[in-house]
Amino acid sequence: MKRLLLVSAALAALSLPVSAGAADKLLNASYDIAREIFAAENEAFIKANPGVTIDQSHGGTSKQARAIVEGLEADVVTFNQVTDIEFLVKNGFVSEDWKNEFPNSASPFYSFPSFLVRAGNPKNIKDWDDLARDDVKVIFPNPKTSGNARYTYLAATAYAKEKFAGDEAKVTEFVDKIFDNVPVFDTGGRAATTTFVERETGDVIITFEAETKSIAKQYGEDKFQQVVPSVSLLAEFPVAIVDKVADAKGSQALAKTYLDFLYSPEGQKIAADFGHRVHDEAVAAEYKDQFPEIRLVTVEDIFGGWDKVSKEHFAEGGILDGIYGSR
Repeated sequence: MKRLLLVSAALAALSLPVSAGAADKLLNASYDIAREIFAAENEAFIKANPGVTIDQSHGGTSKQARAIVEGLEADVVTFNQVTDIEFLVKNGFVSEDWKNEFPNSASPFYSFPSFLVRAGNPKNIKDWDDLARDDVKVIFPNPKTSGNARYTYLAATAYAKEKFAGDEAKVTEFVDKIFDNVPVFDTGGRAATTTFVERETGDVIITFEAETKSIAKQYGEDKFQQVVPSVSLLAEFPVAIVDKVADAKGSQALAKTYLDFLYSPEGQKIAADFGHRVHDEAVAAEYKDQFPEIRLVTVEDIFGGWDKVSKEHFAEGGILDGIYGSR
């Protein structure tokens, strides 16, 4: 957990004066590879709200959701998986109406599973088909613990459904082959990045487009090459107030102001700077040249919605369990 505290008198578009007795501290439980973006978002938010402290907790969002139910006192969640917020709803921590409490179904920005290969693309990896080749080693984390990896699993499945015209046996065989090509399943996205970049394992890492941009920027654009597949799955980044915690701590107002900030022009620019696609039309237009076109399909269109995905794919004994097995 990392504390970010910056005392400044500067005011931004969104601010909440902190009065005596008011909550002046939040804990944001977020997904594993979101450290850098929220370090920047938090710094900007604190500039607008002197005296406020934002603490961060990062990990696979399924683990984060379970931790909250088991006692982690997060005021807000900024996840990468709708199902993990629904888990909090079922356990009485988040409002059933959470998707309507913020714009765009409570998702301030979005991305999709994309590819990052080594410089020169020595294995000539261009699309999902290439991930099933015998000579390709693929890196992505464990879909049992990582929301990032669940999107990868669903995106590969969506591609296969189109490729094999819905032949479920061939779809399962295709996805199973990709899983066979993963030498190690790390628990979260950041550990998978370490495996690919620092341990130099694998030919390609599958992660959110935003993370592929971040890796290339951090470790050297001369060492890696981004590859955008022909089609991928829309990955939303849902946010919510953890009402059970926020009510007990008196942090509801500050929590709402914080999440609202993510939708402000400043918050959206920060998200775009970190490789996320945003909903603010003016900001999206400003960053248009940085984001190549791609055809995105949705969980609703391909799988019938998150409830159905949860029951058919992610539940104990579901399709994912059959593919992942005892790996």
